[in-house]
Amino acid sequence: MTVEIFFTLVMAAATVVLFVTEKFRVDVVAALTMTAFLVSGIITPEQGISGFSNPATVTVAAMFILSAGLYRTGALDNLAALIARAGGSSPWLTALSLMLVVGVISAFINNTAAVAIFLPVTFDLARRCKISPSKLLIPLSFASLFGGACTLVGTSTNVLVSSIAKNHGLQPFGMFEMAPLGLLLAAFGIAYMLTIGMPLLPSTREPENLEGEFELAPYLCEIVVAADSQSCGHPLATAPLIQEQDLDVLEVRRQGQNFWNPSGDFVLQAADVLRVRCAVHDLMASAQHHGVSFRAEGPGSVEERAFVEAVVGPGSPLIGHSLSSYRFRERFPASAIALRRSDTIRHSRLAATRLRVGDVLLLATKQEAVDRLRNDPAFVLVSEVNHQEDRRRLMLPALAIMVLVVALAALDLLPIVVSSILGCALMLLIGCLKPDEAYAAIDWKVIVLLGGMLTLGTAMEETGAARLLAES
Repeated sequence: MTVEIFFTLVMAAATVVLFVTEKFRVDVVAALTMTAFLVSGIITPEQGISGFSNPATVTVAAMFILSAGLYRTGALDNLAALIARAGGSSPWLTALSLMLVVGVISAFINNTAAVAIFLPVTFDLARRCKISPSKLLIPLSFASLFGGACTLVGTSTNVLVSSIAKNHGLQPFGMFEMAPLGLLLAAFGIAYMLTIGMPLLPSTREPENLEGEFELAPYLCEIVVAADSQSCGHPLATAPLIQEQDLDVLEVRRQGQNFWNPSGDFVLQAADVLRVRCAVHDLMASAQHHGVSFRAEGPGSVEERAFVEAVVGPGSPLIGHSLSSYRFRERFPASAIALRRSDTIRHSRLAATRLRVGDVLLLATKQEAVDRLRNDPAFVLVSEVNHQEDRRRLMLPALAIMVLVVALAALDLLPIVVSSILGCALMLLIGCLKPDEAYAAIDWKVIVLLGGMLTLGTAMEETGAARLLAES
């Protein structure tokens, strides 16, 4: 065994260990692996970065853009209405309809995009059926995996393996070559989910409104700052009231003016009315000490106030961060007042909680800020998506472009990488997407992961480590 082979095998083992332990993000691990091989000189710089120009990597990036084009034009909105009509108020029919539709869609667009698009729909369907969202969220996730296994473009691994096969002189996969096995997997998977899986999932009945659903009554209140309060004249960041209580100020009302999500340098004055998130019982015990009094909630700006549910979706930059480390209050015009994870609702220490995929944040914001939140890649808002009207006329062209991409590849008229690039160009030319939206649509963590792992594969081939493993 040569030094090069030993180094490569050690790097491969270390990469797997870091993936499993999750000490670092997978894209960071991939980038570090690529860097190690480049610095060691085991492979040339051209070989080291060739993963980013690999047809598989380019195709995956293009599919992210194509999926975003369908989303931005509202091309899939009618499918949500179809699911609602087919399922009615039956959880079983709704789950079946959802899995069938998502399975078909995820066969042709990126799995992550398919899940993100249907997350708001799934929450609405759960409310319609009066069941816990997890009864439908798990089937949604599984259906995207089943559908992705049916076609070449359904998942990035299919595209990657096909590209590697072609590079080794083998016949690349056809668009529907894995469909027979994929459809069999989907049929058994859906049957399992409907008969065995769903009964095992939580079945908590959902309340009719967000304040009830997130059990906010003991955690939202309004207080008035007295003239002799220790916090008078202090900015929020250093006010004793804020420092000594786990408390978030959502709104300040002062002489007819409303200040939403005030920053840390907002100075408190006597008679300020604060709408806060806190443990009301604990604050009541120390209200006199802090120089504040409770009051019944006034009209304030109720008509301007909005509670929205925001799901931390796949690829969100919030994953692995706490609200505090991400500087949430500085980045977004909203305050987080509750967090739902699985069937657990949290109201305290929200700022220090590291977020995961699937976490649902209840945000308090102004009505006018909802659209800004909706367009931010950090969230998937659980509400109807208002697409820009000038894009709806491009709904059919967007669908036609997607059909063209699949048809050109399926008929072997163009390689999948070429047809997908053509589709992206057409989407941009006719206005389905703006250039900035196209860049934002790409999950760059996935691209870096693919590029780095292809570098590892190249190193294993060049050093002979792959042959050693195959023959041992």
